[in-house]
Amino acid sequence: MESTTFNVGIVGTGIYIPSGRMTSAEISKATNDQWSKEAIEQKLGIIEKPIPGKDDGTQEMGALAALDCLKNTGIQATDIDLIISVGEEWKEYPLTTTGIYIQHRIGAVNAWAFDLQQRCCTTVAAMKIAKDMMFADPEINTVLIAGGYRNGDFIDYADSSVSFMFNLAAGAGAILLQKNLGKNILLGTHIITDGSMARDAGVEFGGTEKPITCSVADVAYKSLRVFDEKHMKDRLNEVSMPNWVHCINAAFEKSHLPVESIGYLASLHFKRSMYEAFVNQLGLDMNQTIYLEKFGHIGQIDQILSIHLALEQGKIHKGTIVSMIAAGIGYAWGANVIQWG
Repeated sequence: MESTTFNVGIVGTGIYIPSGRMTSAEISKATNDQWSKEAIEQKLGIIEKPIPGKDDGTQEMGALAALDCLKNTGIQATDIDLIISVGEEWKEYPLTTTGIYIQHRIGAVNAWAFDLQQRCCTTVAAMKIAKDMMFADPEINTVLIAGGYRNGDFIDYADSSVSFMFNLAAGAGAILLQKNLGKNILLGTHIITDGSMARDAGVEFGGTEKPITCSVADVAYKSLRVFDEKHMKDRLNEVSMPNWVHCINAAFEKSHLPVESIGYLASLHFKRSMYEAFVNQLGLDMNQTIYLEKFGHIGQIDQILSIHLALEQGKIHKGTIVSMIAAGIGYAWGANVIQWG
């Protein structure tokens, strides 16, 4: 358990979800019927997912989630010392810093800000970094973690190799941490990265290696692809589940709690059968998690959304041990432990 002289707690969360929706039937049509509506719902676990509207830029969505978090918690923007953006690189303007945009947009004039990137594992990493920074720096007492996501823009549904990313959606989340809050305490975190898959998947065009030119402009904005499908699949089959289990076990060990004490799993969205098997492997049932079949995968926002919904639905209460788990292409796996109440 955490020392009585130092702890970091979760004050609350905020969410922004665009109003637009893409249904399983529409996804099926976009695949040129390579995937049936039934397969998308039953195998991929997507009934519908939010898609961005005209004004739903990644940075602006992050700011809207941050404002929702401030409203929900009653914390003043001027009380924030640090903002860590977990928003994606796909944003309104390249080479602008999202955290600084959010700082200005919400009026956090006393904060400083930076952006963090670890794909869909970013929020778990940001929470660990925020906690470590609060421990190290007496001037940091309140940290806002916020960001938006819309990487689904890059998906070519006719490309069957990216079917595991058909769930990519749009939205934003925010989570507010405070030093010595004394409740909803963030305990241990463990993260693994495997650089052997660092370039197995990504957006093909738009970087220095393959700039967007007239000859590729028609495909560049739908070029989130798997570059080495066999290598990535073989490597993930070998290490993914063991790495995830190791992260969870290590996070609980660091928290001085048994894994069996977990009461709620805040997970990213992935294939239905694998999700249900993993929940069962942890000794849980589906009432102790929320399968985001009506949201799809909003990247690193999934865990914040899961906790936000679970609090609304009464799945998390005083005494619940929560674990946020994440994985991101690159490849990264992470898990943390939170003692609620």
